[in-house]
This record gives sequence, structure tokens and C-alpha cells, in this order.
Amino acid sequence: MTIKVALAGAGAFGIKHLDGIQNIDGVEVVSLISRDLAKTQEVADKYGIKHVTTDLADSLAIKEVDAVILCTPTQMHASQTIACLEAGKHVQVEIPLCDVLADGEKVIALQKQTGLVAMCGHTRRFNPSHQYVHKKITAGEFNIQQMDVQTYFFRRTNMNALGQARSWTDHLLWHHAAHTVDLFAYQAGSPIVKANAIQGPIHPTLGIAMDMSIQLKAANGAICTLSLSFNNDGPLGTFFRYIGDSATYIARYDDLVNGKEEKIDVSKVDVSMNGIELQDREFFAAIREGREPNASVAQVLPCYQVLHDLELQLNAG
Repeated sequence: MTIKVALAGAGAFGIKHLDGIQNIDGVEVVSLISRDLAKTQEVADKYGIKHVTTDLADSLAIKEVDAVILCTPTQMHASQTIACLEAGKHVQVEIPLCDVLADGEKVIALQKQTGLVAMCGHTRRFNPSHQYVHKKITAGEFNIQQMDVQTYFFRRTNMNALGQARSWTDHLLWHHAAHTVDLFAYQAGSPIVKANAIQGPIHPTLGIAMDMSIQLKAANGAICTLSLSFNNDGPLGTFFRYIGDSATYIARYDDLVNGKEEKIDVSKVDVSMNGIELQDREFFAAIREGREPNASVAQVLPCYQVLHDLELQLNAG
């Protein structure tokens, strides 16, 4: 059976999914949704997608569509996920699941009611570098004492990864911190029981904090320090240092080194080195096998509960 997919959001991240899906057998993208019809048609032509629209409802009305991947602005994620589930479609929503906890809780309730596959794009669970560390942990060969994470961008104007103007405003807490908050609990194998945050000045036009610092503690005693910035004019991206009881690992995207900067080969960890492709493979495998996927909406909800608590703390401060 070929899984027929509609993809919403033909921007930088949507294109990463389209590239990944090209490597996966038995999956066909049959509909592409984005706000600019001309640009959407251009991307659809490149990837051989027959149907284009600016309205998600048009794609949800297509009977042959089995599943939807949402790469749309953060503020639309929860409501669009609900729309997909209500239409009887399996859904993978890019991170974050929501930017209001109550909306995320509605998604989980509806997923349980429908029994459909609903997954959130917590890519770090799938990157080979982090998978390597996870396998060491599950084998009992490594336990995290501390994670030290830096998430740094240079984004003083509202531009996306392709240098194009964004129609929405990105967020350090609800988007970028979500990656690390979820990954820390996942790798520690223990829920987060304590979380603190402070933030820098609010940007006068973007209305968001451009710098943030977060501390986390898991029930098993492991700790995490996360620094985030949109002001960093230097190496960009997220850099993870795992300090454990038997080794130190440093992960930079899909590269992994030990504490002495000696490269670790992660090319055989999974069938691909592309975290987005591996994430999509899990989504489609869960649909075929009728099971809960890794990074299901239910599994990642605790992350958003932590973000909610941190937001309350920051607002109070």
C-alpha cells in the first residue's frame, strides 16, 4: 500500500521533508499546501506533486490522502493537527506541538479518541548522533550526569532559514527550547522535576526575548543547562555536550565526537544520516504497523507542560 501524503508548508522545513520522503519507498506526496500559490506551485512542480492549494481544508477533503505533515507556523500547529484528526487523517506536526498547553492537551485527547497516529517532529530523538548516545544509555553503558546545550542563531530580523521574510515570529521557549527539554527527559529516561528560566530584554518590534537561560533537573538527579540566543553572530545551530559517568559526548547536528574531539562514526546507527528522513520513516512505519510512534503527541506532552511552567515563571518575573 502506498501512503498518500499532504504536506502543509512549502518553506525551508517543508522542503527538508520532501527531500527525505524521496528516499522512502511506498510514500507519495499528492498535495502541497502553502500560503503563496505561485511559490507553492513552483515547489510542487520540482517534486512532481499534482495538487496545490492555499487551504488545508482542500487537501483534507481529498479521500485518498492518508496522512498529513504540518510544517506551518507555530501558532497554527495545534488547531491544524486537530483539523487533520477530525478529518480522519494521520498527522505529523513539526515542533512545537503547541504554544499554549491547553491546546496541546486537546490534541492528545482527540488522538486517544480517534486512535490515529499523531506524532510531533522532535527530530533530536532521531538524529544518528543522539541515537548513538541513546543506545549506550539503554544498554546500561552510559548515564547522563549533565547536559550542557547551546542553541544559537543570528536572527535580529524576522527571516527564515532561506533568508526569506517570515509571516510569523519564532520563539526561543516554545520552539527552540522544546527540542532540548524533550531530549533531556528522553535521554535521561527520567521525568523533569525542576525547571528554572531567566530571559534577557524583550525585542522592541518582535516582542520576544532574544536571549534565555534554562536549568532542568530530572527525577534521577541528572541536570541540564540550556542557553539560547537569537543575537549570536557566530557558529549557528545547537551544540549538545553529554557529560556522563563513563564518557563525554559532543553532538553537533549529525556529527558526534568524544570529549577529546575524536570523531565517532555514526553512519551505521540507522538507515540514513538524515534526521528528518528518519523521523518521517518512523511516522510512516507507525501508520503501517498500527502502533504508537516514537515522539507521539502523548510522549512529548510532558515537554510542553515544562515549557508552560517556565512561561508562567518568566511572566511572573
